[in-house]
Amino acid sequence: MPHDTPLISTIVIGLVLAFIFGAIANRFKMPPLVGYLLAGVLAGPHTPGFVADQSLAPELAEIGVILLMFGVGLHFSLRDLLSVRGIAVPGAIVQIGFATLLGWGLGAAMGWPLGGNLVFGLALSVASTVVLLKALQERRLIESDRGKIAVGWLIVEDLAMVLVLVLIPAAASISGHGTPEPLSAGLNRMLGLDLGITGIIAMTLLKVAAFVGLMLVFGRRIIPWILHFIAHTGSRELFRLGVLAIALGVAFGAAKIFGVSLALGAFFAGMILSESELSHRAAQESLPLRDAFAVLFFVSVGMLFDPTILIDNPLPLLATVFIIVIGKSVAAFFIVLAFGKPVNTALTISASLAQIGEFSFILAALGADLGLLPAEGRDLILGGAIISIIFNPVVFIACDWLQKILKTKRQTEAPISKEPAAQAERAATGEASPSVADPMAETIGHEGLRATTLAGHVVLIGYGRVGSIVGENLKSSGTPFVVIEDSDKRIVELKQQGVEAIYGNAASAEVLAYANVAAARSLVIAIPNTFEACSAAEQVRAVNSSALIVARAHSEAEIDVLKQYGADTVIMGEREIALGMVDRLAQVHHDRPHYEDAKRPDIITEPSESAPAKK
Repeated sequence: MPHDTPLISTIVIGLVLAFIFGAIANRFKMPPLVGYLLAGVLAGPHTPGFVADQSLAPELAEIGVILLMFGVGLHFSLRDLLSVRGIAVPGAIVQIGFATLLGWGLGAAMGWPLGGNLVFGLALSVASTVVLLKALQERRLIESDRGKIAVGWLIVEDLAMVLVLVLIPAAASISGHGTPEPLSAGLNRMLGLDLGITGIIAMTLLKVAAFVGLMLVFGRRIIPWILHFIAHTGSRELFRLGVLAIALGVAFGAAKIFGVSLALGAFFAGMILSESELSHRAAQESLPLRDAFAVLFFVSVGMLFDPTILIDNPLPLLATVFIIVIGKSVAAFFIVLAFGKPVNTALTISASLAQIGEFSFILAALGADLGLLPAEGRDLILGGAIISIIFNPVVFIACDWLQKILKTKRQTEAPISKEPAAQAERAATGEASPSVADPMAETIGHEGLRATTLAGHVVLIGYGRVGSIVGENLKSSGTPFVVIEDSDKRIVELKQQGVEAIYGNAASAEVLAYANVAAARSLVIAIPNTFEACSAAEQVRAVNSSALIVARAHSEAEIDVLKQYGADTVIMGEREIALGMVDRLAQVHHDRPHYEDAKRPDIITEPSESAPAKK
């Protein structure tokens, strides 16, 4: 076995350094992503010590981008993309144009050529979907309207950058840089046709349209069928391999056959697969590799950064960061408001765009290879990307702070209700009375939160597969309950069904207060997230010592932790499945009545009556 193993050393050193610095960043309450970038700087050629292979790292990072974009597609269906097209398409186009002009102006001030200014401006205009996805996941906003608009906005940006990545080499070839566009060059040789820039654009659009059409017509039938076929074999290993083969195979085929980027090909593969019933399982099976290669992606980005730019060109670097974090974010804020969206949505979109990422790096490398972008411009893009990614969590925190200030101001200025009892108490806390509140108060978001007037009720946290079953039983038995849910779509559905629901994260003391947990008779925690479940149980137990708290868990360890934080009863799915099997066996072997033939003692079948509180 050869001792010179650059691939193995690059992967091992990259992951080890990323783990060390990611753990340090997490210890100081910073995103692990910051540690991954710093690990890349240390493994790069601009710092002493080990230097990773500069040709292998970008290819490993590209695999990470493919798998991550495949994951984005799995969580974002075509229906969701079309649902936000009214704001995502025009908003993204206007924002790209504005940010490109700002970058163009900075490049012109530094004396760069016209092509370099264009590449520089475009690189600063597109945010990283990878960074955005991680930020939204941490805040449980992926399934919210704000999250869908933000992801849809960035998908439109990615689509625009795909066209840019194809058009720039073609346009550069006309001016003597790079190689001619293959299809246009072939037509020129065979038919003697000089298509020019207009023809090149038309060819590019034709190729992208052909790929999208092929995926929508054939891909949405073939890809789910393949996955269902593999699932029926019963082999988990083959299923996992099939998911990876689909993600990588579609991405590679899209790039080689249609000239579409690997990232866009993987995204469409995931988006088509998201319509399958097996999409959730596919996402779970591909998650470990996605996470591992995402780490390598950020490490490879850090390897490209030359820290000396902080000393050599501090002012241009500050200007670059200003355009990324302030310039295009402010533009996006006013664009979203112009479309009539609430302030909290505008702030979320602004924070989401306050960084640049993978497409910016690709544009920088392409511009440098074609001789359009000077090396200084590439370093500014990389420096601005790293700094903006590091400060992106701070931007989100600042937006949350602004939302709280605006909410407090709005509550202070709200008219005070003169109705007695519960509404007087609501007015005392600054919450607008339902009788005088603005009709827009029903809008999803913190602006639309209303405190429940229920007492002696059930607080149901989460209305997914488990929570919806509990909720249906509570409705059929006439038991009063209120739902806490962080999915905008589910909130709308619950309100249409006449179910009282509160939008927000159950770990928030404010959201729990709106559900009036202090006067609740019981709390059902139906979400799978143990950390949030523990936080909710602990806060409820602190204000309501007599409430019955029922939670769910996936392991014995989670059961112990939840009980330590105040849960009375913790249900583990695997155990309940086993007990159900044992019960069915007992019906056959010991003539025990089946649950379908007798009332289950743990399901409420009669309207609840007042009873003494739990001691």
